[in-house]
Amino acid sequence: MIDQIIEFNKTFVAQKGYEKYITDKYPDKKLAVLSCMDTRLTELLPAALGLKNGDAKIIKNAGGLVISAFDSAMRSLIVAIYELGVQEIMVVAHSHCGACHMSYDHFHHEMIARGVKDETLDTIRKCGIDLNQWLEGFKDTPTSVRKTVETIKTHPLVPKDIVVRGFIIDSETGALEEIK
Repeated sequence: MIDQIIEFNKTFVAQKGYEKYITDKYPDKKLAVLSCMDTRLTELLPAALGLKNGDAKIIKNAGGLVISAFDSAMRSLIVAIYELGVQEIMVVAHSHCGACHMSYDHFHHEMIARGVKDETLDTIRKCGIDLNQWLEGFKDTPTSVRKTVETIKTHPLVPKDIVVRGFIIDSETGALEEIK
């Protein structure tokens, strides 16, 4: 698949397919969106929000979560605020998310089946990584959105004038529901 993508890319560049996407690094709407990496949202999310290339910084991860105050999602948001001029943040979870009810127990079984040794997992634990917490999903989407919004709002490096709001988008229709 990657080789096919590379071949496509050569044609894309040769035909100047990139020209309609040219913009700079600063989001025109001064907006960052933290959302899930779910493939159903690849085109639906920006379309449903009315965003075009260059309008917003879109940060995606499994579940659209900030799982700790200093994880990569939070780092990206801090950079977006201080380096790129972001003034508003939307946390956008979605219906029927695979991260809902995700658990380390499931991953542990899959990891062992794919050749990861229990000794490796023990070493990771001894290094201070709680795999149960790190690979834990959430049980309730609205509660998860509220928790992520609160983590961002109360982060010691997020200025108080930054607007942070949470939503759930319907994975099929794109309808937004604000979570308060």
